[in-house]
Amino acid sequence: MEATTEPKYRLSVKEMAPDERPRERLKLRGPQSLSDGDLLAIILNTGIVGETVTDVSQRVLSQHGGLRGLMQMEVAELARVRGLGDAKAVRLKAALELGRRLATLHPDQKPQVTAPDDVANLLSIEMAALAQEQLRVVLLDTKHRVLGVRTVYQGSVNQAQVRVAEVFRDAVRQNAVALVAVHNHPSGDPTPSAADVALTAELARAGALLDIDLLDHLVIGQGRWVSLRRLGLGFPAS
Repeated sequence: MEATTEPKYRLSVKEMAPDERPRERLKLRGPQSLSDGDLLAIILNTGIVGETVTDVSQRVLSQHGGLRGLMQMEVAELARVRGLGDAKAVRLKAALELGRRLATLHPDQKPQVTAPDDVANLLSIEMAALAQEQLRVVLLDTKHRVLGVRTVYQGSVNQAQVRVAEVFRDAVRQNAVALVAVHNHPSGDPTPSAADVALTAELARAGALLDIDLLDHLVIGQGRWVSLRRLGLGFPAS
């Protein structure tokens, strides 16, 4: 039986109907009007035999956990995905990294924290993509400007595992007057557990003794986050 070779033809974005082209829709309506699949299609640019580039994009997202899953994959893993290959994998990884870096940029060198949303904007995109739990602390000065962000734990983040001294160590060294604790739930559900509430209460008590205010404890999920301060969990009644 004669061996067959895969056809070389690839359907490009330019060959799609005008109203189906993500690039044209982005120009007309702005990037906010496009889905994740549409944006990914612009990066990939070409499809494969039997699949348009938008088909490839939707399949890649659905089979690999969306943008969060793709961010966790190495370039070599991405390159093995049907419809990608080395060049597209590199472009995709570069785009995801730019998005991650953009999420940490602020106009000032020391952004100010005036609400939980400020901390979420600083860390939520990056931490939502983590495969393991991490506990980070955002260190703040007297005007609640960010002195730095430190990762203090990776793995199981709960009252039994976390040593309070480790959480406050850098805050003491940096003469921080306040901090915000932030950790992620790799499951994607940011609903605080009983262990999260207990840890918050312990950190709040320690902060009061050290004269370093625990402003909040945020739990980051997939596309969502919660503030334990806003929920009234773990903090003493004011």
